[in-house]
Amino acid sequence: MAVALVGPTASGKSAIALAVARSARSRGTDVELVSVDSMAVYRGMDLGTAKPTPEVRAEVPYHLVDLVDPGEEYTVTRFQHDARQALAGIGSRGHRALLVGGTGLYLRSVTDDLAFPGRYPEVAAELVAGLEASGPAGTPERLVGCQALHTRLVELDPVAASRIESGNERRLVRALEVTLGSGRTFSSFGPGLERYPESRVTLVGLRRDPEVVDRRIGERFVRLMDDGFLDEVRTLASRPEGLSRTARQALGYRELLSHVEDGVPLDDAVGEAVRRTRAFARRQRAWFRRDPRIEWLDTDADGEDHAVAVVLARLDSYATGSNG
Repeated sequence: MAVALVGPTASGKSAIALAVARSARSRGTDVELVSVDSMAVYRGMDLGTAKPTPEVRAEVPYHLVDLVDPGEEYTVTRFQHDARQALAGIGSRGHRALLVGGTGLYLRSVTDDLAFPGRYPEVAAELVAGLEASGPAGTPERLVGCQALHTRLVELDPVAASRIESGNERRLVRALEVTLGSGRTFSSFGPGLERYPESRVTLVGLRRDPEVVDRRIGERFVRLMDDGFLDEVRTLASRPEGLSRTARQALGYRELLSHVEDGVPLDDAVGEAVRRTRAFARRQRAWFRRDPRIEWLDTDADGEDHAVAVVLARLDSYATGSNG
């Protein structure tokens, strides 16, 4: 079906994927890239999501970016549908698909054809209203409100609570929405996440030393600020339609929004963004490490050229059907 290139943020996935597509083209093969990033779907959220530039997208077909306005909610179920359509289109053109990104659940929705629980908007609206009443985003009062949601989830679904960070508003609201709305624990819908069945998607992971990733994250944020990330966030914050709850949780955006909207000192906001991104990279690493199907490449030891060669080989295997 396809090949997926995975790994934590700042591990070099995008650069290697682009190198793969360029190298394949030089050999007369067409590779189309499919973003697996829950925030790159939002228009206008470009710098902080490390979205491919218009020049890159003019050179190489790149799917599942700029799908919706940042005021809209975008769910994993919708991503699953959009990804299926993108992959079907790539296949119909006789081209090869390379999925690239670090949103683990979004990837599993494609690799394992997951089924997801329904939506209960009235329940979700009540939970969000209670959260917003606790205080503005980024304030200590809001954190207390978030922790209260986590405590409630511990009582109703301790398994789900153990998997969700106490400060992750979006996931806490979703878990409680499903648990309260359906009468079933949120964790009961996801037993498939504990299993790793054979998949038609070949999985290749990039491994880097955690200290190297931490350094790259810090360096990348300096570049983002130099490139105008704060101006991008200001533009988003000024939108009459506002930003959706999901979009507001994006790494870097949440922290800079706390500066723009609530007056948090810029240095503090940037420091928190770097800290949170590094913590997210560790969670990504743990998530992907549990999947025994992933073939890991040590890009620190073997270099990025080796990774490009391996991914190309896996794409060749997928195209000829030799990977099953």
